[in-house]
Amino acid sequence: MEYRSFADLAETVFFNAHAIPEDVDLIVGIPRSGLLPANLLAVQLHKPLLDLESYLEGRAPTLGRTARETIDGNVRPRRVLIVDDSIASGESMRDVQARVRAIAPDIPATYLAVYGTKAVHEDADLVFEAVPSPRIFEWNLMRHKRLADACFDIDGILCHDPEHAQNDDGEKYRAFLLTAKPLLRANVPIKHLVTSRLEKYRPETERWLAENGVKYEHLWMLDLPSAEERRRQRAHASFKASVYVKTGAGLFVESEDRQAQEIAELSERPVLSIEGQRMVWPGDTSAARRSYVRRNETKSGAVKRLVKAAAFGILGDRTIANIKRSLRGHG
Repeated sequence: MEYRSFADLAETVFFNAHAIPEDVDLIVGIPRSGLLPANLLAVQLHKPLLDLESYLEGRAPTLGRTARETIDGNVRPRRVLIVDDSIASGESMRDVQARVRAIAPDIPATYLAVYGTKAVHEDADLVFEAVPSPRIFEWNLMRHKRLADACFDIDGILCHDPEHAQNDDGEKYRAFLLTAKPLLRANVPIKHLVTSRLEKYRPETERWLAENGVKYEHLWMLDLPSAEERRRQRAHASFKASVYVKTGAGLFVESEDRQAQEIAELSERPVLSIEGQRMVWPGDTSAARRSYVRRNETKSGAVKRLVKAAAFGILGDRTIANIKRSLRGHG
């Protein structure tokens, strides 16, 4: 199972933009997902941007104030770059090519798919990176067919996490369960919702899911008497891993990176970490590839941590240690 995040997409586009033909004067994004890399390329290469329908209708690009000073959107392009996020069978790209040839046959067009199932694809002029199937992209996770055979966490994915004051295992928590704000919305039914919420909160959980249009087959909840007992047993990851194994689901999507690692180890199966934006594999004890501000960390704490990390990166461990000893000596 391969996974690419928004950050991966931006990185791939940035480091491969040099492959774009120099005579490209207009970038066209194929809705919806193709507009993401098309926008990135337009900004990086300082080119005007259109969506596919606007291009086929002959519209001129709309430019911001800064871009208008150096880009003339009314000039006929020498070459158009038509961009999609990915290509597999090539059917969608062939349909686009046929439409473009019918409307603008005299304007040369180059077709780019950022991610392809193979490095060279007969229906694309350029593929930036080969990402074989099965694969999931962050921007299409909630409408991916894999959800029909997946285990899905609730808090931190479908809705926001409770604040500390709301997490009282009582009336405040019940109120949170009924009024939590949605985060990601699934466009397809989810096979298994797996949450470490206690079984006694099933009525509130089912009501929230129904009111927010979440379609699912099974709702798995932790059957323990209290949150205190759940903490004592450290049951969060072990419960989720047991359901993952029992159901034989193809993927577990977990909100917290630490729990994702634990679930992967216990189940010996891959887990998608939303917090870490990575696929966690059994035996993978490394941290996420990118730094991220922990959701439960205060803003000041995050700043201190990032400054500390930057200092170590610039000065090195030995220099930092010498500074600490010097400061202690003057205390």
